[in-house]
Amino acid sequence: MKKYLKIVLPLLILAGAAAYALLPGVRTAADQTARNTRALAAHYELIGGPDALDIRQVITRNSSTSRTIMWQSALPEPKALVEYRLPGAGEAATVQATNETFTDDKTTTYIHSATLTELKPGTKYEYRVGYGDKRSEWQTLATADKSHVFKALIFPDSQSSDYKVWKETAAPAWKANQYAQFFINMGDLVDNGEDHTQWHAWFDVVDSIHLVDKIPVAPVMGNHETYNMEWKVRQPLAYLHMFTLPKVNLEQYQNQFYSFDYGEVHFTVLNTQLEEMTQFQPDLAKDELEWLKQDLSSTKQKWKVVLMHKDVLQYSFNNRPEPRPEGISKEGQRFMPLFDQFKVDVVLTAHLHTYRNRGHIENFKRSDQGPLYIITGVAGNVRYPGLWKKHSLDVTTAPQPETDNYLTLEAGSDFLRFNTFLPDGERIDTVEVKK
Repeated sequence: MKKYLKIVLPLLILAGAAAYALLPGVRTAADQTARNTRALAAHYELIGGPDALDIRQVITRNSSTSRTIMWQSALPEPKALVEYRLPGAGEAATVQATNETFTDDKTTTYIHSATLTELKPGTKYEYRVGYGDKRSEWQTLATADKSHVFKALIFPDSQSSDYKVWKETAAPAWKANQYAQFFINMGDLVDNGEDHTQWHAWFDVVDSIHLVDKIPVAPVMGNHETYNMEWKVRQPLAYLHMFTLPKVNLEQYQNQFYSFDYGEVHFTVLNTQLEEMTQFQPDLAKDELEWLKQDLSSTKQKWKVVLMHKDVLQYSFNNRPEPRPEGISKEGQRFMPLFDQFKVDVVLTAHLHTYRNRGHIENFKRSDQGPLYIITGVAGNVRYPGLWKKHSLDVTTAPQPETDNYLTLEAGSDFLRFNTFLPDGERIDTVEVKK
């Protein structure tokens, strides 16, 4: 028997290690168990530090004077708080955080959110989260300055079956752009919006590379955020709870669409999941259009940039038998006339997992005056090699067969510049708008 165990046990250990390394589901479950164990140990004071998971900064309407800090815990923390101060200062200001119970995918978590206000523009702070007498490590936070010059990272769809590829895209992007002030994720952050293990996998990536705890995220909601575990459409409950976003004047749509300013740029973030959401919110399409008109007409910023998940163009299939003519998508027909009317400068989209720079389009045609349209590509491992034909409005297409990519936005005194990179740093496109 002992001889048998000596042979079998090492094999079982090796099999377990191999499963952890090769099977995403096993690895995710194991990581989740470890996370919960650490959280419980922290809560019951078996180890130092608080029960704080997925600490993140989230964009606010005005990043020069405010910042939202969020995190989660495995057990309730009714006296959760955020402390912040100038680096190395002895005194720290305290802001009480929410303690919201959220149950989804048969799993309960406690979500904490606190917005720091009356911050000084162009100032570096440090913050930490906690409850009772437990505190996390200090993290850095920098407010936007008044120069109107900034850089942002832009990631396309990160949905994955294995979020290793998402990390292999995000990590080199962040390493090469340490001066980026915030990052955008263009929707379909996860493959299944109800699967709590996928949300933890997404956060694990941006936590492990110290991205989302150092600069804020500006998320865009995608259609995959609306799927339940049976792949049927539901309300995007997890997404709506994971990110406390700038307020809109229609409370029933809070966190679905929003806008914010950074430097001289006004960003408008749309919810393009109109078909998915109609059964739950029949007035969404009408109400969002009215909100969009008000939002674009009221801003005084120099630049207007729209972020939306679903794309404005319709592509013909390259390797499928069913006919599908190229043209303008339903989303394009709905929104593009308003982009023309309100002189939007740039429209960024996603959803099709391909990078295409379309140049300027106005009245559904090539133009020198209309908005610049870019579909941003893919940043996860869900790819559609060779699926889409070239559209007559495409100017630049990513090298084929298409792999992952990311973008940077550089805002200067009189230009917006978009650079597109492969994870290894190869630049595949540059486009600039001047004003």
